[in-house]
Amino acid sequence: MLTAWSVMKQLGVVLGLLAVGGSAQAKPMIWQPTEGGTQIALWPGAVPDAPPVPGPEDVSITTEGVAGKPNTNVTNVTNPTISIYPPKGKNTGAAVVVIPGGGFQVLAIDLEGTEACDWATSIGITCVLLKYRVPSAPYVWQCDCRPHNQSISEPSLQDLQRATRMVRYHAEQWHIDPHKVGVLGFSAGGYLVAEISTLFDRPLYPKVDNADDESARPDFAMPIYPGHLAKYPGHPAKGDDDKLNPNIPVSGQTPPTFLVQAEDDYEDGINQSLVYYTALSKAHVPAEMHLYANGGHAFGFRRTELPITGWPVQAEVWLRTIGIVQN
Repeated sequence: MLTAWSVMKQLGVVLGLLAVGGSAQAKPMIWQPTEGGTQIALWPGAVPDAPPVPGPEDVSITTEGVAGKPNTNVTNVTNPTISIYPPKGKNTGAAVVVIPGGGFQVLAIDLEGTEACDWATSIGITCVLLKYRVPSAPYVWQCDCRPHNQSISEPSLQDLQRATRMVRYHAEQWHIDPHKVGVLGFSAGGYLVAEISTLFDRPLYPKVDNADDESARPDFAMPIYPGHLAKYPGHPAKGDDDKLNPNIPVSGQTPPTFLVQAEDDYEDGINQSLVYYTALSKAHVPAEMHLYANGGHAFGFRRTELPITGWPVQAEVWLRTIGIVQN
């Protein structure tokens, strides 16, 4: 049964989203987690290296979204958070930090965020949804461009390192096995997955509290249609098709990885996954890659008639294969 407060809260969210279509008079709103999520601040004090943003945090909706559903986006995030969603049914002890995409310009907070948590919690995994800082490098909002497309997304990666460490620090409280903490990211979030998989021990900010004594290395990694790992279609100045971004130093310490991409992804290009998989293979990192003929970019977890949208089934099988989720 809906309480008066829950009705009022839902009405407030709907009214805020209606601002997208049109009213310049509407006040910006700060994104709040969906039902079942508990949101906490990522940084207890000042946020490190806080870049300027063009305005206050806001939530918008794209009515022509994916699979006939609207997409909700968040932008101008200056106070990053994590939202914890406990597993439904049996708790496997595993946890995954979910990293939405959005080109480091916005966060696709439902398509590649809360809907990922719905999937994770349904198979017994604690989901930790990261609302990280955007706009952020490589995107530069002042010019609406990405002049250094393969640069490290330092503010966002700071947030991801901190989030992963916080999960391990709170492992007992949140009923998590600290040896089963992974990352799942989409598009720009997929690039962040590759970054933390290879740069987990790079010092990017001074210690804030005891949580920062924990490791930021993921135990498993899932970059889904990642970007920024190789050059982009039709943009020869942005890199080489066949070479991995030199800022991503794959090694034997890179965690087991699961990749998904479509051949007709003309936003980032299938070579993103191909060059990363090749580097993983050369470093003898266990990796599984699923490539599909059709699917485009940014399909998330929404099921359509295309076979690629069945990828979550393969992901669950992989998680069982590597021992993260028990049979």
